[in-house]
Amino acid sequence: MTQPTQPTPQDSDLPLDMIIFGGVGDLAMRKLLPALYMAYLHGNLPSATRILSTGRQDYDRQAYLDHVETNSRGFIAEANFNAKTWDGFLQLLEYVKLDVQAAPAFDALAQASRDGAQRVFYLSTAPSLFTTICEKLAAAGLVDARARVVLEKPLGQDLASAVEINEAVGAHFAESQIYRIDHYLGKETVQNLMVLRFGNSILEPLWRAPNISSVQITVAEEVGVGSRAGFYDGTGAMRDMVQNHLLQLLCIVAMEPPTSLAPDAVRDEKLKVLHSLRRMGLADIARDTVRGQYKHGASGNQEVPGYLEEKNVPAGSKTETFVALRAYVDTWRWSKVPFYLRTGKRMTRQSSKIVIEFANPPFPLFPGSQEGVANRLVIELQPEEAIKLQIMAKQPGSGMEMQQVALNLDLQSAFQQRRAEAYERLLIDVVRGRLTHFMRRDELEAAWAWADPIIEGWKTLDEKPHGYAAGSWGPAESFALLARDGFSWVE
Repeated sequence: MTQPTQPTPQDSDLPLDMIIFGGVGDLAMRKLLPALYMAYLHGNLPSATRILSTGRQDYDRQAYLDHVETNSRGFIAEANFNAKTWDGFLQLLEYVKLDVQAAPAFDALAQASRDGAQRVFYLSTAPSLFTTICEKLAAAGLVDARARVVLEKPLGQDLASAVEINEAVGAHFAESQIYRIDHYLGKETVQNLMVLRFGNSILEPLWRAPNISSVQITVAEEVGVGSRAGFYDGTGAMRDMVQNHLLQLLCIVAMEPPTSLAPDAVRDEKLKVLHSLRRMGLADIARDTVRGQYKHGASGNQEVPGYLEEKNVPAGSKTETFVALRAYVDTWRWSKVPFYLRTGKRMTRQSSKIVIEFANPPFPLFPGSQEGVANRLVIELQPEEAIKLQIMAKQPGSGMEMQQVALNLDLQSAFQQRRAEAYERLLIDVVRGRLTHFMRRDELEAAWAWADPIIEGWKTLDEKPHGYAAGSWGPAESFALLARDGFSWVE
């Protein structure tokens, strides 16, 4: 077995071989190649870069370029498309026919990759193939001290499978060579949350109990499962979204100030949050979690089928397409502050946001005007990127009636610089060896250790998910979850 070695600092003059496993697939076409094109357009790739895409299809190079032209070019915004630059980008692309499971060795790939190149392996495949790919890469002599490997989610179905994947990849790559990607951590507003928290003295003294009364994190999707039904039915919203995206957002909101911006300093603090998440017993799961499944309804002014009517969904499936839950971080900073997490498919609209709700003043100086309102910091992640501080102001006219108004920072208009998409930013981080916005092994395993008992508890309770109409904000039970604490979802 090849043992991992500690990577050496990257020489910026080294040629780069970006090797994409699953290079013909949907993720490569929609996200990875457009992101790499944007990085190339703006001069953020080494001058001697090649992109080697692997796949089982019997393509020659021209057939692969035709596939890219048909399936990837449309995901580049017209404002960013330049025909000459696109032609230059296509010159970087090579295709290597490779069936990971069938090929006894990676000889063809070893011949295609350049000696002495900085190799980045992007594993855009099923996690079940990660072990085989890493073993064959090592056997072919393609893994050296400079090599890096990017792992797409989902990283396992539970803690045991995540540990197995980590062990298999870690047998050939040092932890500092492994980039577990979560594209939410590449969003500008998510990264800006660190600056918002730790770069502004006005907020830090308030960022704790009892000044904060609750935290909401919502990741709502307008789309259904579509062509992913075969994968999704064995996964569900808890594994697909909560265990990774939402918990990572929770960590950034709840973490203590790191000692520096060094990758391990930041990730150490996130790990402490995951260890501080209160574990749920069966009674907690029954009371504090809501599972939902979308039914027939309307989305985007069109009728859409319910989940059980989607192609490749088994009859009577109990897979959840919606999760809402109440969690607690058991630290002094967050004592008794509820964190409400919510995610779902076929909801009213696409919306990802974090809502920090501050406690009301201890004495109601303006009777009758305080009820039902609060100061809130709303951090919108998508589709818009904005930060809004909702405060109370006097209504014009006689008397002292109050009204909630928002101080709005539109990040897109506040800065003239171009805002890179999440995958572009994270791929550049990989090339430059920046690990801060990638999950460390112990983070991943701690997240699974918290999520697993909830998933197992649902199996024990054996209840059907609550139905909700497509195009709605989810089942009524999710609103009741907050209402009993005196809160409501911020839409």
